[in-house]
Amino acid sequence: MITNVSQNSLIARRVNVANTFGARLKGLMGRASIGSEEALVITRCQQIHMFFMRFAIDVIFVDGDNRVVGLVRNIRPYGLSPIFWEAQCAVELAPGAIDSSRTQLGDRLKMETFKS
Repeated sequence: MITNVSQNSLIARRVNVANTFGARLKGLMGRASIGSEEALVITRCQQIHMFFMRFAIDVIFVDGDNRVVGLVRNIRPYGLSPIFWEAQCAVELAPGAIDSSRTQLGDRLKMETFKS
């Protein structure tokens, strides 16, 4: 589970972690969608690509202290996110998740199934 402690909101109930080279490279490729309460945490990640993706996503970039250092809303297939040099991981979510959780830069997240 991932919650936004600063906003007292739920970001994702089900969390998968991509922490190997292959899993990080693949990410969500090959899937048709991501659920509204689902997240994929990609470790050691400062930028994501959307090559060969079939759907748009929201992405929250988080530093080693679980603080939000970057937000990318509705990034579409074949796009590239900006580079967030401070980021330690990227949290990939369904479109609209950033706004529905009221997540903002500087917010602190609690990632119960993931340690950065």
